[in-house]
Amino acid sequence: MTQHELMLAAVLLPFATALLIIICGRFPNLREAVTLVGAGGLALIVFKLISSFDATTATPLVLAEILPGFRVMLRAEPIGLVFAGVAAGLWGLNSLYSIGYMRAEHAPRQTRFYACFAVALGSAMAIALAGNLATLFVAYEALTFATYPLVVHWQTEGAIAGARRYLAYLLATSLVPFFGAIVWTWIATGTLDFTPGGILDGKMDDGLLAILLFMFAYGVGKAALMPMHGWLPAAMVAPTPVSALLHAVAVVKAGVFTLLKIAVYIFGIEVIGRGVGDLLVVVAAASVIAASLIAMTKDDLKARLAYSTVAQLAMVTLAVALGEPIAIAAGILQLVMHAWGKITLFFGAGAIQLATHKKKLSEIAGIGAKVPLLMIAFLFGSLSVAGLPPFGGMWPKFLLLEASVDRHMVVLTVCLGLSTLLTLGYLVPIFIQAFFRKPHDEDPHHLPEKDEHHHEEGSLPVLALIPPVVTAAGCVVLFIAAPAILGFVAPVIGLGVLP
Repeated sequence: MTQHELMLAAVLLPFATALLIIICGRFPNLREAVTLVGAGGLALIVFKLISSFDATTATPLVLAEILPGFRVMLRAEPIGLVFAGVAAGLWGLNSLYSIGYMRAEHAPRQTRFYACFAVALGSAMAIALAGNLATLFVAYEALTFATYPLVVHWQTEGAIAGARRYLAYLLATSLVPFFGAIVWTWIATGTLDFTPGGILDGKMDDGLLAILLFMFAYGVGKAALMPMHGWLPAAMVAPTPVSALLHAVAVVKAGVFTLLKIAVYIFGIEVIGRGVGDLLVVVAAASVIAASLIAMTKDDLKARLAYSTVAQLAMVTLAVALGEPIAIAAGILQLVMHAWGKITLFFGAGAIQLATHKKKLSEIAGIGAKVPLLMIAFLFGSLSVAGLPPFGGMWPKFLLLEASVDRHMVVLTVCLGLSTLLTLGYLVPIFIQAFFRKPHDEDPHHLPEKDEHHHEEGSLPVLALIPPVVTAAGCVVLFIAAPAILGFVAPVIGLGVLP
């Protein structure tokens, strides 16, 4: 297959999978087999795209030209292929986990669940391979609507309220500051095409560029920059596999990927680096610390992980705002490493609920003896998210520290070090509570709250155990693979000598 055919297949296969899932909806085993085959097929297509990528022969695939110069098109490039690889690589594991989780929960509307999941992945592929801002914007909105039914899945009063907040935040940010920034860019440059080196240099003064960068940073609501982060904790009413999708596979990663793409191909790294992003550095660094502090106060495991995600995403925004090749490299690696680490943690939180019917830190004392392998995987994910070796999450933290030192930003260097300590402070106690605290007495003060969609306490389904173990191992593999990822994206971000 040619590169154009592979790009088209990567976008269309998930949508075709969604259609087949609906057709096979009456036969659960067949429906789930279609999901896994579709996920496997997408992974193979994206792997082929990455392995055969040649920048010298890469050309855009124009799907339609709505107005002169206003084209819907796809284009393969290194940063987009990295994001596509993350999403495609984790879809299969998330689907496997979903089968174990949703069956154990006896969840309703599973056909709709798997179909919307597939549509979300198709939208993520279109975002990853978008050749210009117009195409990316359409795919970005499609991802919002595809994930709404997943957030509202349980259809309880709380789920409906959370899903409405999710939709309101994401639509408000995208239809006002994001769309406004796109229109402003079009007026200033006459094009929306992603171009190496950017398209804005010389088109407006640096003060206006700083305003435009802020509009993009807050317009891309999926990046959850504080204070426009409220949709993320609200969306935790969704089933845990959806939370994993939101935090690791598609939604928030689509947000920070969009910011990276805009930084490299719309502004240009050098333009941001001459001071355009300095105020955004302050906002992003403050978000890292504030979200980490809030995470430490949360007893509910998913809520704690949600605020952790807000903090970790802000590090990508920080990388964009620093405007240095090494910082952009850190942002790209954070996109990858956080995905594998955080999906491990959400898999773990959901599996704890399945195995023990517990969902709060105050309830999980002593559960390590019941699910030891799961909690070890949880620890691996925690240490990777915190940025410790030998886990992949070390690399983006190290490169961000190097960028802050290069810019002589002492306060930022201290903030980054503090963020690692705070991350350890809100994640490692979960492991300690599970293994080194005695189980609580069986009295009413320690009984977990119940709701109508939880099953009775029982053993952990093997399909809910395998994925977190695999993703935890992936955190170690990525520690070794990071230089290869850097080498792949180095040409487009101007990273001459790899650290």
